[in-house]
Amino acid sequence: MKTIALRTFQSLIAAGCSAALLFGAATAQAQNAGVLRVSAIPDEAPTELQRKFKPLGEYLEKKTGMKVEFTPVTDYAASVEALINKKVEMVWFGGFTFVQAKDRSKNQITPLVQRAEDEKFRSVFITTNKDINKLDDLKGRTLSFGSESSTSGHLMPRSFLLAAKINPDTDLKRIAFSGAHDATVAAVAGGKVDAGALNISVWEKLIGEKKVDPAVVRVFYTTPGYYDYNWSVRSDMNADLKKKITDAFLALDPKNPQDKVILDLQRASKFIPTKAENYTAIEAAAHNAGLLK
Repeated sequence: MKTIALRTFQSLIAAGCSAALLFGAATAQAQNAGVLRVSAIPDEAPTELQRKFKPLGEYLEKKTGMKVEFTPVTDYAASVEALINKKVEMVWFGGFTFVQAKDRSKNQITPLVQRAEDEKFRSVFITTNKDINKLDDLKGRTLSFGSESSTSGHLMPRSFLLAAKINPDTDLKRIAFSGAHDATVAAVAGGKVDAGALNISVWEKLIGEKKVDPAVVRVFYTTPGYYDYNWSVRSDMNADLKKKITDAFLALDPKNPQDKVILDLQRASKFIPTKAENYTAIEAAAHNAGLLK
C-alpha cells in the first residue's frame, strides 16, 4: 500500500510540474501574442534602418492591432537565424537572404510582399577612376562589394561579372566587403578601392540627398534587372495575421500623404504580392557562384 501511495504521490507531483510548465509556456506565449517583432538585413546604418521603419511600424500597429517592435541585427546571417529560430516574426530580406532562409528552414519561410521596384531591381558599379569605364577594366583593380550575403551588393554583381568572364577572386587584384551599401560608396569615394558594387536604390538616395558628388563618384555599369527584396514570415504564422500584414502593405496608397511618407522611406512606389518562385533565378545564381551549397 505504501508503494502504491508513493507512486500516486510521485504521479501527482509529475503532473503538477507538467501543468506548471504548460502554464508557464502558455503565459509566455500569451505575453508574446500581442507583439510583432520585425527585423531587416543591415544593408544601411542602424540609425537609418530605425528611421525608415518607425512610421511603417506605427502603421502596422494600427492595421494588426499588435505592438510592433523593430529588432536590429548585427549582420545578414543574423537576420536569417532570427526568423528561423523564432526570435522575430517578420524580416525585410534581400533576394539572397530569403533564399538562404528558405534553404536553412527547409522551405518554411514565406515571402509576403515586395516593392514594385523589386521585380526588376538593379545594381550599379561605381568608381572615381577615369580609366575604368566597363567591367573588363576592373581586371587587376581593387573592388568592394557590400555584405557577403547581399543580393544587390554581392551575389548579383558577382554573377554579372562571371557572365562577363571576369572572376573576381582571380582576375581582380583584391576584393573587399564593406558590410553595407553606403559603406561601399564611402570606400570608393575615400580611395580605399578602385570600384564598388551596390544597390541602385541606395545610390540614388545618396545622390538625391547630396551625400555623394556624381561628378566625382560615377556609375560606369548598371546591371540588368532581377528580383530582389521582400518582407518574409515563417510559414507557420497564423493565416489571419499573414493576411492582415499583407493587406496592410497592399493598402499603402501614394495618393494618401501619410502613406506616401511610408512609401518614400521604403523607396517604394507601392507594394505588390510576391511568391517564392520569383526567386528561383537568385537561387540558381547563388549555386553557380558557389555561395549556396
